[in-house]
Amino acid sequence: MKLFHGSNVEVKIPELGRSRRALDFGSGFYVTSDFDQAKRWAIRSAKVRKSGTPIVNCYEFDEENLNFLDVLYFESAGKTWLQYVCKNRKNEHCSENPDLVVGPVVDDQTIRVITDYLNGLYSEEIALQLLLPQKLKDQYTFKTQKGLSKLVFKEGIRV
Repeated sequence: MKLFHGSNVEVKIPELGRSRRALDFGSGFYVTSDFDQAKRWAIRSAKVRKSGTPIVNCYEFDEENLNFLDVLYFESAGKTWLQYVCKNRKNEHCSENPDLVVGPVVDDQTIRVITDYLNGLYSEEIALQLLLPQKLKDQYTFKTQKGLSKLVFKEGIRV
């Protein structure tokens, strides 16, 4: 499987640095199977950091590795996904400690729903109904060195 990471630099050796931002799946190394999504992340990263060049880092991940890793998988933006994302976005400790988390990514359209839900403007039911029709891209978050060691860098593509 090919996975992509958008950045303002080439990332040959990914690291698990602690993020200062509250992200969907908490701290970890984020990739996606969607090249265009990674390209958008790369462009945004270079713009926000005001340095480097937008680069899509390309990796290979052998799906057989899923049999040897502890994987938390969210098939869709459902109730457990919403609860997990909201805990992470509020920087609350999640009891799960998997090697890899896979599921939908909160994008520019859905962030409003998540934010309004966190601010108490929507019930969980309403938030899930609003998220249901969204065609969300995927994200893979490697959360341990064991998981990250299975990701093999192939190339960095300037975009």
